[in-house]
Amino acid sequence: MPLASVIIPVFNGERTIQETIESVLTQTLTNFELLVIDDGSQDGTLEIVACIPDSRIKVFSYPNAGQSTSRNRGIELAKGEYVSFIDADDLWTPDKLEAQLKALQANPKAAVVYSWTDWIDESSQLLGKGSYNTEQGEVFAKLLLNDFVANGSNVLIRRDALTEVGGFDPLVTPAEDWDLWLRLAARYEFVAVRSPQILYRISPHSASFNVWKMEASSLRVIDKAFAVAPESLQYLKPQCLGNRYKYLTFKAIEGYPERNKGIAAIRFLGNAIKNDPSLLRAKVIWKVLFRIAAITFLTPKLAQAVINKFKPLSNTTTLLGYMKLNTV
Repeated sequence: MPLASVIIPVFNGERTIQETIESVLTQTLTNFELLVIDDGSQDGTLEIVACIPDSRIKVFSYPNAGQSTSRNRGIELAKGEYVSFIDADDLWTPDKLEAQLKALQANPKAAVVYSWTDWIDESSQLLGKGSYNTEQGEVFAKLLLNDFVANGSNVLIRRDALTEVGGFDPLVTPAEDWDLWLRLAARYEFVAVRSPQILYRISPHSASFNVWKMEASSLRVIDKAFAVAPESLQYLKPQCLGNRYKYLTFKAIEGYPERNKGIAAIRFLGNAIKNDPSLLRAKVIWKVLFRIAAITFLTPKLAQAVINKFKPLSNTTTLLGYMKLNTV
């Protein structure tokens, strides 16, 4: 019986799937099964996986149903006491599973462990420091304000806890990760490994991020979470909404300039200010407004040229560094 089950949902991942799998197979913790859940790939993904000689790899193919359903299918098949997920384009450092397992074993009240994240580019070169949070213990209130776990390739979870809360909710895609972390945090403690062990890939596909769908799903997640939150935490809802609309604003203005996203960013920023008026006193607000104006009123080519002259506005990461999210 494997100690851990690692689940990789993949759809047309031929460009990166081999490197992702190799980062799992080279883990210092070796007692695991690797479940590749093929979500109807139509490229060379399955052929590439079939050429990797390791008995721990098990491949299951299904018609396309989306990442949440693929992960849930993996959970149903998992035999390990612990479950972890990694997207088909992300990477782990070799000590990820071992360090996280030790952290969970040392904290029996905790059901979830997460590590720090760094960003890599299409060529797997380091782009910079990502999410470095240290929140642990009872973190439900903090998770309401900020998804500090940061990505779905991060956590190691006790399978019993994962089964109890019900896995990923496909109805709140693409905010299903945050939703699951909140449901887990409502019942269990979290623990942090203070080391960058997740290499999260930033690709040109990020420019096509559907901010409208993320807004709708985020609002559903927030409503779900506050429906079960104790009365003592209800006061956090405006801060939660403010933080999420900050995030959506930044997502709308990153990547290649698109006028429709600039228009969306105006609305998102308005909602962020409505829920967090202190934004009006933040120095970065003028930088954000400048970028929104460029995206909204200039041609994409001209907007990109203008933006490139102002490197502090070159990406969402830098902007988020200027404006801290509300915390408790």
